[in-house]
Amino acid sequence: MLFNSFEFLIFFPVVTALYFATPYRFRWALLLAASYYFYGSWNWKYLGLIVASTMIDYIAAQGMAASEIPRKRRIWLFTSLVGNLGILFTFKYYNFFRDSAEEIFTRLGLESALPAADLLLPVGISFYTFQSLSYTIDVYRRKRDPERHLGRFALYVAFFPQLVAGPIERSTRLLPQLAQRHDFEYDRVTSGIKQMGWGLVKKIVIADNLALLVDAVYASPQDHDSITLAVATFAFAFQIYCDFSGYSDIAIGTARVLGIDLMQNFNRPYFARSIGEFWRRWHISLSTWFRDYVYIPLGGGRVDQARLYVNLMTVFLLSGLWHGANWTFVCWGAVHGACLVLSRATERIRGRFSLPESQIRNIVQIVITFTIVCTAWVFFRAQTLADAQFILTQLVTVPIELAYFDSAQWLRALPAPGYNVAIGFAGIAMLVVVQGLQANQPITERLSIRPTWVRWSVYSAALWLLILFGNFGSEEFLYFAF
Repeated sequence: MLFNSFEFLIFFPVVTALYFATPYRFRWALLLAASYYFYGSWNWKYLGLIVASTMIDYIAAQGMAASEIPRKRRIWLFTSLVGNLGILFTFKYYNFFRDSAEEIFTRLGLESALPAADLLLPVGISFYTFQSLSYTIDVYRRKRDPERHLGRFALYVAFFPQLVAGPIERSTRLLPQLAQRHDFEYDRVTSGIKQMGWGLVKKIVIADNLALLVDAVYASPQDHDSITLAVATFAFAFQIYCDFSGYSDIAIGTARVLGIDLMQNFNRPYFARSIGEFWRRWHISLSTWFRDYVYIPLGGGRVDQARLYVNLMTVFLLSGLWHGANWTFVCWGAVHGACLVLSRATERIRGRFSLPESQIRNIVQIVITFTIVCTAWVFFRAQTLADAQFILTQLVTVPIELAYFDSAQWLRALPAPGYNVAIGFAGIAMLVVVQGLQANQPITERLSIRPTWVRWSVYSAALWLLILFGNFGSEEFLYFAF
């Protein structure tokens, strides 16, 4: 079931009405049933994986709580890690590593005996696996007591608003909220609906219209000139942002209607002035997960310089692999890791020659950071490393092609409907303006102090944007694949 589907338009109001009509002590059961139904609408068979992760971590946490012996506690933690990561590896990475090993054996003149596995990638497996793992690690670290209520813990793992694409919540934040009573509050409910609406605008009006151009170009990059490849890469940067942050907005808004506060997952990432700042603004729930459960345990920044660089590269290579079982994702992570290492290594030198703080300096830094991010997105979106290499090679020739650029001919040769492309780029312009206005205050707070006619004019305009310019093709969210 997709957030941008007719089924969800029926599902969510029904669940919300039943939720507030159900006695408090039974609400967890209603939400758990709704969450399993929501996930099962893709493939009921894979519900067993969520149940397996839930039971493994519930039992492991109880085992850790029942023992004060460090060795036994480590065994229970190891059980959780092996169980969850074993499921994740089998369904997401087995064939990738098998194919990579087979290629190596072939080059060495050997035969690989590893069998292929005919498995579909379960939707959202990386998200709920990491969310469940963070719970057992926190119990092991004694940051929280184990959850005794199996039903509420199962709901924590499977809570439908953020089940398939995050935000990846922590048990210390979400589990206490699931145990609280939430009454119907008009202001909170309307606030959640507004955020859901903004998420739908980003997804359906901007991301899905841009997708028509991006998909066509990246499906066969060799058929397009460097300018088209550059435009498609720029479009993808906003497609993936609007698609993923749009999902997060809908998830956060949906949960808020039910009285649950989920963490912010994006904070105007394309206004970042460095790669480090970009990762403090992009997919915040994942970047903080890797910080807390990988980077800091490796020593974080409390180690010598060489080890620090290794730690940074390790985190970003794992982050790339988390996104997909393909070497293109590993390279994407490597680019970001290398940029952070280079930034740390040249910090003192750059400090000597940096320009005085000014608006011009900020804009230059934003443009440079965005250019690096877009370059890395080529690896993320390309189907193969060969395609990525071809695209990057062609992008270098953009200045030369611009000297002979014929805009009319180029527009006629666009591999996507010009109407949809125009809507997508107009949406980018609108997004930049809106996020520029949010620099000091969220746009919702700015609107809340405006006269009623101003607020309702904006809400009406957003609704008409969806109706008139939305691409209602029931496109899946991009991060469902991860």
